Formats: sequence, structure tokens, C-alpha cells
Amino acid sequence: MDKRRTPRDGKLAALWLAALAATGILYACNLLLGDLNQDEGWYLYAARQVARGRMPYADFAVPQGPVMPFVYAAAYPLVDAMGVAGGRLFSAALGFAAALCAAWLAARLSGGADGGGSRRFAALAAFCLCGVNVYQSYFTAIVKTYALTALLLAGGFVLLTLRRARHGAAACFGSGVLLALAAGARTSAALCAPVALALLAFGRRDPSPAPRFPALWFGLGGAAAAAAAFGPFALSAPRGLWFGLFGYHASRAPGGPLYLLACKAGFLSRVAQAYLVAGGLGLAALMFRPGRGAARGAAPGADRTATAAVWLGALAMTVAHFAAPFPYDDYQTIVFPLFAAGVAVALFRLFASVREPARAGARPLALAVLLLCLVSAFSSPINQAWFVRGRDLVWWPLKAETPLRNLRKAAAKVRELTAPGDLLLTQDPYLAVESGLDLPPGMEMGPFSYFPGWSRERAARLHVLNRAMMFELLRETPARAAAFSEWAFAVECPSVTPLPDGERRALWDEVERRFREVERMGGFGQGGTGLRIMLPRS
Repeated sequence: MDKRRTPRDGKLAALWLAALAATGILYACNLLLGDLNQDEGWYLYAARQVARGRMPYADFAVPQGPVMPFVYAAAYPLVDAMGVAGGRLFSAALGFAAALCAAWLAARLSGGADGGGSRRFAALAAFCLCGVNVYQSYFTAIVKTYALTALLLAGGFVLLTLRRARHGAAACFGSGVLLALAAGARTSAALCAPVALALLAFGRRDPSPAPRFPALWFGLGGAAAAAAAFGPFALSAPRGLWFGLFGYHASRAPGGPLYLLACKAGFLSRVAQAYLVAGGLGLAALMFRPGRGAARGAAPGADRTATAAVWLGALAMTVAHFAAPFPYDDYQTIVFPLFAAGVAVALFRLFASVREPARAGARPLALAVLLLCLVSAFSSPINQAWFVRGRDLVWWPLKAETPLRNLRKAAAKVRELTAPGDLLLTQDPYLAVESGLDLPPGMEMGPFSYFPGWSRERAARLHVLNRAMMFELLRETPARAAAFSEWAFAVECPSVTPLPDGERRALWDEVERRFREVERMGGFGQGGTGLRIMLPRS
């Protein structure tokens, strides 16, 4: 056999080892040094509630679908052993797996030219774009819905490409299951399954031995998974489910036209910065794409239906994220593995259009992609945040403690003042998770639990707090300790706007009537704010 054609390519293996090592280092740094995010607390606390037998929507509020709390509940022994770091370790494993799925997806979409050499290149390129990216690594290392959703989406599309292999009906069914579960982890992911279903039903017919009715098998899998994920809650707590999936997000105040324009422009700018290498390579592949004949001959076996589903699904989610009242750029984390796979395939097709075998240019380009990703990772502003706590005039003060270490110190102090099973009055759920204590009912979503203008009946039904309920809780909850950061009483929901100063002061007065400060910490939690640890006055 020609050694140039064997899959045991030492140079390509070395590139893979370098990419895997760089990805592992980035995940380790983001896990241990990355800033805390308020979402981490309420998602891990929701997982704890599920692990104890309580149900989302029926017993407590969750601002997304029900899949994530159940998946993370299965991994909750890690959190019991390691605190928030255990949740991050599980998230990082999911994010790493999503990057590998992006590589697999790129290889599957690439077709069968040149004995598989370019497929391996496309896989490596997709993995580098996903894994050697500090932004993607950070947002799939911290505990948010992104790592799980990205893995389910990428895995679902991988199975879609396997429909033309043996057991194609099972692959279609499994693809429908995973894409439906992705929608149950992050609502915007629900746009992918209809796109894939439509293309299977009305797109180009697959060659034998694909199943005769791929859309039917896909639809059956999606329907079964959706019924399992959403059905129990649609019956037991339909209003809570609707609120978690849509109502909470749609109620945000978009602001005036100028503010809205600035938000949209900022979204585009930050996404471009986060994914500069992938965006630049994708644009280059689009500008220099081969002619139709060359492209057609260069990728025998390429899966055009799945490729179209990947691109259209990614585009649909991007449009949905951009259209949100306040679009956060990190929403794109779930989309990016699909985009990375698509860009890698586009690069493969560009090089496969050259007369010389595509592998002749694949290895140098693979090295170039890896180097570009490494340079981009080195220049990311997230790296600076690992060590620097913001700018002070002309200086860049270093952090005295990592955010996780500071959280552990606060939790240790809280545990000294309480006993297992006690309530902790706080709007920082990650402190309750780290200390192993419980939150008062209604405060599971931390600073986003306060809906002052709602009626008591509506707030109670959706497991949040209106104005009267919050004041009653502050006066009457049997909490043995309280801990409030500067996030406390800062946000008014559902608009997610700053709480008026007068009302915030009144809430603080209520706290200070019951509790006295025993310790104050700095650099705590998201934003590195102050934290006041308090005990009852009597």
C-alpha cells in the first residue's frame, strides 16, 4: 500500500496530539481560573433538586427546558465531592466531546475523496476551531446549557450522516432523539429538528442502502424524545413549562431603538471577535470556492442533505439569537460546532478541487489552522481575566485569589456558622451549592427570582417572588445565616432592568433589621463584587 495513503500518518497524528493538548490546557485553565457566572449556581442547584426527587416547573423555576437538570443530576456526585468545580468538570467533558463530535461531523460531511486523507484533515480542522478557542472553551467549561446542547446538536447531526450506512433507520431515529433533547436543553436549538425533517422529507433521495422513509424514522425519534422530555411537565405544570421555555425570555425589556441597535451591533462584533479564525476561513472558502464541476467531482459521497441541514440549522439559530430582546454573544456557543464542521468541509472542498491530490495541501493547511487557532487563543481577552481583576487607572491589579478559591473560602465560612440542612438566605445560588446548604423556596434563580410587579397567585404558581413575598421571606425565613453580594436586590424581572434605588434600599433595610454582618469579602462571584456574610441579631 502507498504509505501516502495510509491513515497512519505520523505528521497528522502529531498535529492531533498538539490540538488535543492545547484543548486540554484551555479547558483546565477555564475550569480552575475562569470567572464565575450566576447561571452556574441556579443550574447546579436545579440539578441538586432533581437528584433529591423534586421536579422542575412543578416544584421550582427553571429558565430553560428540563433536560439539563436531569443530566446534571446524574453527575451530581461530582458536585458533592468538588463543589462548583465538579459541575465545571462535567461541563468541560461535555464540551470536549462536542468538539470531537464536530470533528466527526466534518469527516462525515466531507465525502470519500483521496482515500480518506482529506476527511482526516477536515476532522482536525473542525476540532482545532472548536477546541483551541478560549471563548468556546470557557463557555463550555462553566455550568450553562451550552456544553450539553452543543454535544446533543453535533451528535444528532453525526447520526443524520449515518443514515446511509447499515442500520440507517436506527441512525435517523437516534438523530431525531438527540435533536429533540437539544431543544429540551436550550430552547433555540428546537429550530434544528424541523430543518432536518424538512430536508429529509423533501430533499434529494438517498442512495441505497439508506432507509426508505428517513423522515418518518427521524420524526418518530424526535416525537418520542420530545414526549418524554416535555410531556410530564406539560401535564403537571404547563404554565411553568411555558414560562421556562418562552415567557421568561420574551418578557425582557428591549430598550429604546438606539439601545436595541447598539445591542445588535455589539452581538455581531463580539461574535466576530470570539470566532475570528473560523469566520475568516469560512469567508475565504466562500470567496475562493471551486467551480460547480470541480466541486462536484471533488467530493464523491458527500452528504448534501446533511450539509444543508447543518448550515440551515446553524443559520436559523443564529437569526433567533440575534432577534432576542437582548442578544448575548455566548448564545452562539451551541451553534459553533456546526459552523466549525461546515467551515472545515468548505476548506476540504476548496483543496479537493486542485488537480494534485487534496492531501498534498491538507497537511500544511491543517498546520496553518492549528497555528491560527493557537495565536487567536493566546490573544483572547479571556486569558487576561484569569489573572487580572480589571484596570485601576493605569495599573492592572492581579487577582489575589481565583474566583473558585474565593467561593470556597466564602462557603467554608458559611459552613462554620451553620449546620447541615440549614437554609442560607442568599441570591447567589452557587454559594448554596458550594456550602451544601438549601435556599429558601422561590429564590432558586438567584437575583432573577424577583418579580415585584406580579400578583401573589402568579408568582407562587411559577415559583418566584413578588414584592410582598420577598419582604415576607426576608422577615420570616428560618435561615441560620445570610450572605449577600452586590447582585442582591439589583435586578427587577421579568424586564431584567435595574431595581429602583428606593426599593433596593428598603429591601436592604429589612435584611439589616434581622441580620448583622460578621464578615465581609471582596472579589466574590460574577463581577468580583463584595460579599457580606451575616447572622441573625438574636
